[in-house]
Amino acid sequence: MLHPNYYVEKAKQEKLIARKNEVADSYNGIYDRYKYPVLTRDHIPLFWKYDLNPETNPHFMERLGVNAVLNSGAIYLNGKFYLVARVEGNDRKSFCAVAESDNGIDGFRFWDRPCVFPDTEPDETNCYDIRITQHEDGWIYGVFCSESKDKSDPELSAAVAAAGIVRTKDLKTWERLPNLVTLRSPQQRNVVLHPEFVNGKYAFYTRPMDGFIDTGSGSGIGFGLCDDITHAVIDEEKMTSIRRYHTITEAKNGAGGVPIKTEKGWIHIAHGVRNTAAGLRYVLYVFATDLNDPSKVIAEPSGMFLGPRDWERVGDVSNVTFGNGNIVHDGKVYIYYAASDTRMHVATTTVEKLVDYTFNTPKDPLRSVDCVKQRIELIDKNLAFLTKEGE
Repeated sequence: MLHPNYYVEKAKQEKLIARKNEVADSYNGIYDRYKYPVLTRDHIPLFWKYDLNPETNPHFMERLGVNAVLNSGAIYLNGKFYLVARVEGNDRKSFCAVAESDNGIDGFRFWDRPCVFPDTEPDETNCYDIRITQHEDGWIYGVFCSESKDKSDPELSAAVAAAGIVRTKDLKTWERLPNLVTLRSPQQRNVVLHPEFVNGKYAFYTRPMDGFIDTGSGSGIGFGLCDDITHAVIDEEKMTSIRRYHTITEAKNGAGGVPIKTEKGWIHIAHGVRNTAAGLRYVLYVFATDLNDPSKVIAEPSGMFLGPRDWERVGDVSNVTFGNGNIVHDGKVYIYYAASDTRMHVATTTVEKLVDYTFNTPKDPLRSVDCVKQRIELIDKNLAFLTKEGE
């Protein structure tokens, strides 16, 4: 006999999963935000957290609690939308788990078991923030942060970040490949595998770092090629989207989901970080690279694309939006982002709108006086237009 509270909690969860999402009131013409998160810790199956046997858990207590569901890779496969989410337990350890939906905006349900990656890195303590790439070689790859203790530093929190690589055909059985090696960068986070070969080689967007938290001499998002992904080594990293003073990328930036191929270029939805009096603020921003040379930036719309709003700002690490998964299906773009390292949201747009935003939004002139000139030009243009229209 199951504990009575099992049925209470199960009914609450089924009601949550069945809830229909709604487009939020906010409007900017670029994308639609949605009222409810698409994944939270309350979506986690009860049998992941509770011992259901009343003899060994008479009070129906959580034995293995979950703190947050965040930072999901994403893929459309076999008619369904899949998020490969980062699940963080109450023990601070993260793991990946697959949730599926029929429409991509609600109804997400976790599979019965989390992902199991082969244990080939004995020093690895934590793994998280996976990016899912459906590559033209026929494999589905996951590239994630593989975190280990920095044994060269006695400080207890000192860590080393590397890019772990797994691959699969079905999101169920995973093969672990050796971690990415970048010969000129001591640490790597937020690494994304490009979906196509470039000059016959595998291409990665990297984020060179001098330390686990500090980018140091790393100036932005890098790009590198390797011959063999089963032993991936990158010698040279070209810089693509670079950090700049007094912008949304001043503190650091990093690649987000897999870039979106359009007729005008590869569109990237990345994250930028700046310091505030309340700590680091993470937002999403957009740039585009050349179709034939994905290391070459060809468009940089000014400022942030999407930032935390209202209650999205509150959570385990407040004032954060972080995205590492996008899906393009039937001309519609699904942008999955985590709010404050706590829950997953979605925003939707179209490829047409995303191209328009990317290539027709002015660049950041980088100085207040020039930003005012830029805005006055828009104001004067609009006032003249309104006069012409008789408004």
